[in-house]
Amino acid sequence: MLLSHRARLLELWRIAATYRIDTHLSVEEAPQLQALVRLIRMHPAAWGKKHQPNAIKYALEDMGTLFLKLGQLLSTRRDLMPPEIIAQLIQLQDKVKPFDSAVAMMQIEDTKHGLGQSIETLFARFDIKPLAAASIAQVHTAALHDGREVVVKVVRPDIRTTIVADFELLRELANWASARIEAARAIHIIDIVEDYRQVMLNELDLTLEADNTTQMRNNFLGSALMYVPEVYDATKNVMVMERIQGVPISQIEVFDQLGYDRAALAEKGLTIFFTQVFRDNFFHADMHPGNVFVETPPVNTLTANMAAVDLGHEPRYIGLDCAIMGTLSKDDQLIVARMLLSVMNNNFTAMVDIVSRAGWIPPNTDKHALMRDMKRTVGPMLQKSINDIDFAGVLMQILDIARRHHMSIPPQLMLLLKTLVHVEGLGRDLYPNLDIWSLAKPILSSWIKEQLDPMRNLQQLRQQLPEILLSTTDIPKLLDQGLQSLAAQGSRQDSQLREIQQIRADMLNDRRRDWLALAGFAIFIAIATQVIGWLSPIFYLLAILAVVWRILA
Repeated sequence: MLLSHRARLLELWRIAATYRIDTHLSVEEAPQLQALVRLIRMHPAAWGKKHQPNAIKYALEDMGTLFLKLGQLLSTRRDLMPPEIIAQLIQLQDKVKPFDSAVAMMQIEDTKHGLGQSIETLFARFDIKPLAAASIAQVHTAALHDGREVVVKVVRPDIRTTIVADFELLRELANWASARIEAARAIHIIDIVEDYRQVMLNELDLTLEADNTTQMRNNFLGSALMYVPEVYDATKNVMVMERIQGVPISQIEVFDQLGYDRAALAEKGLTIFFTQVFRDNFFHADMHPGNVFVETPPVNTLTANMAAVDLGHEPRYIGLDCAIMGTLSKDDQLIVARMLLSVMNNNFTAMVDIVSRAGWIPPNTDKHALMRDMKRTVGPMLQKSINDIDFAGVLMQILDIARRHHMSIPPQLMLLLKTLVHVEGLGRDLYPNLDIWSLAKPILSSWIKEQLDPMRNLQQLRQQLPEILLSTTDIPKLLDQGLQSLAAQGSRQDSQLREIQQIRADMLNDRRRDWLALAGFAIFIAIATQVIGWLSPIFYLLAILAVVWRILA
């Protein structure tokens, strides 16, 4: 029940009122916010307070990690948020309020979840002032005794309790929405909340992030697209990794000053995404600007009047913060690739056929109506110029149509869609004329051809042949188990048939008793109303006994 979370709801209401975030919401552009604005103004904490700059940023920080993550997601959607709000949300990417450095050092020295040694033993230099602070952890720069420059990531203390409590509230909201809103049921909102809850809790364990970072580093070793720094040590609350030289992708003015080709950078970013999804089946699922960096000369050499520089190679992306990673099954990979290609080719007949074969639509769905809706709604969007196409918007339109036609969207695809929204937002910010269609189409076509290549499949079959041959030794046992199962099933069916027959006989007897009791009651009542004298109560008593007999029979 939501009432069980009333203390947290009241706290969120107080925070919103304290910072007067209602003054940052435009009711004229979004009338549906009128009720929320009115509610915030009613709280006593809002009385006498005026508009505050950066109020939304500060409010989300006070609300906790879950709301910080929401702000980070929205920070890439300039099409959904006005510029003044986007400017505040961008600060949540790496300018969150830091926690006490003394606490961070205690976390590092902790023998249970830290590195278990003193700062002086671990590092030749440890910088007290944090380099950056984010929703889950903050980062300090340091140097090892062998001279290597490193960054030390430390999890925020005591945030697990808040995250768990907020997800309990979010689960209640998801249950409420799923029970009342068809669209919420269609996207399996309860499963999405549960999956994201586990993802968030995993993010608190830096050993998992270290493993993910190492795997992605191995996937891109020697790549001209991306560099992933090396992890030197990791525990649950602390991770030490190689320090890189770069700036966040949002610092476009730096790229212009350095002479970087922003169009090439944007295309390279999309290529990395599709490579992660289809080649590696291991994609970064938290790609807000605070996690995406681009190589530069040493940061302390960057000045406002710097000239273009040559790194000796094309600038690469730098992979950071690999806490949230996504994977798809082979079947889902192929379905997603074919769906994207069908959208790019404006072939909605193929699109509907793909989702139908995947089992995502109910058997009684009118496929022709679904196809017409796709053509009518999405088709015109694809006829726009590249500058005007919102790729994420096209996907959201497809999802809206899918919900109206009771399509069941697998939860594992929602993380991919969220990531694609991030990637498209980052690419368009970097280079507004980014041609996502022409870039993605050859990548997807090549991958699908590779997956369907008969020679490749034959080679895979040859590699699996020894395992297949060994599994044939189990065939006699499986046949025997199957025959025994069939025999047991037949016996159960006979027993169930006898039970059904007995239930049917009992129902007929009950119905017969009902009629006898009703007939007796009616007859005795009729006689009692007709006779006179001492016989009348006897027939009334007999009528009552007929009812009692039926109740007890």
